[in-house]
Amino acid sequence: MRNRQYLRELLAGPDAVVAPGVYDCLSARVAAASGAQAAIVTGAGVAASVLGTPDVGLLTMSEVLTQTRNIARSVEIPVVADCDTGYGNPINVQRTVREFESAGVAGLFIEDQVSPKRCGHFAGKQIVAAGEMVQKIRAAVDARVDEDLLLIARTDARAVDGPDEAIRRARLYVEAGAEMLFVEAPHSTDELAQIGRELRPLGVPLMVNLVEGGKTPLVPVAELSEMGFSFVSFSGSLQKTAIAAMQEVATSLLATGEVTAFYPDRMVSLEERSELLGLPEYFALERRYSSE
Repeated sequence: MRNRQYLRELLAGPDAVVAPGVYDCLSARVAAASGAQAAIVTGAGVAASVLGTPDVGLLTMSEVLTQTRNIARSVEIPVVADCDTGYGNPINVQRTVREFESAGVAGLFIEDQVSPKRCGHFAGKQIVAAGEMVQKIRAAVDARVDEDLLLIARTDARAVDGPDEAIRRARLYVEAGAEMLFVEAPHSTDELAQIGRELRPLGVPLMVNLVEGGKTPLVPVAELSEMGFSFVSFSGSLQKTAIAAMQEVATSLLATGEVTAFYPDRMVSLEERSELLGLPEYFALERRYSSE
C-alpha cells in the first residue's frame, strides 16, 4: 500500500514526523484535515472511547482491530496501530499482524509488558523476559505479507529496570527484526538524549511518546529530532483537549440552559462538521446514482 511506503519515506527524511494520537474516525479526520502527515491509534484513547475505562488491558484484540480498521479507512494518511502485547504468545502475534495488516495500517507496534498490560505512564508495570519478546518479534516478521508494513518494537523496561536495560532490550529487538524502536516513558531530557545517542547507530528510526502529565518531559519536537527521534507521538493530546472542552460546555449548558457562550466562536457549526466528514462527496454520489 502506498501509505506504507510513504511512512517509510517520511521517516527517512530530515524532520521528525509528528503523529497525533487518534481514537476514532472523527479525531482521525481532524488530524488529517489539520495537516498531520501520519497518525497513531492510541490504545488509552480507544479504551476511554469504546469502553469508558482507563488503559489497564481490558480491550480485546477484536475491539481494537475494528476501531483501527475504521480509522485507517477514514483517512488517507498513514495510520500506526497500537497492538498492546500482541494479544498472546508468538502464534497469537502472527494472527494479530495478519489482521491489522489486512485492516490497512501502515505500521504497528507490540510491547514487552505482561498481559494484561497498562498505560506506559502508569505505575506498577511488569515486563516479560527479553527472550519472549524476541520470539514475538520474530513471529511478527514471519507473519507479515507486505514487507513495507512497519514493525515497531516497544519496550517498557525503563519503568522496571531502568534506561540501560531498556536500551539493551532495544538492541535485541532490532536483531530480531524490529524496524523502529519505541522506548516508552523516559524520565528526563538526559535519558532521551541517551536513548538517541545509543540507539541511533543501529540504523532504525526511533519513536518517542509525549504524554501531558506523564513521565516524559514535553521536549519540543525540533529538539527531539536533533536527539535522533524520527517519530513523535502525542498520543493523548486530542482526546484530553476534547474532554476539557466537553466538560466546559456541558457545565455551562446545564447551568445556563444555553450554548451562546460557545457558539459560534468556540464551536463548529453543523455545516463545518459536515464538511469535515465529507458530506459534499456523499451528495455528489447521490446525484450520480439518482434514478431521476
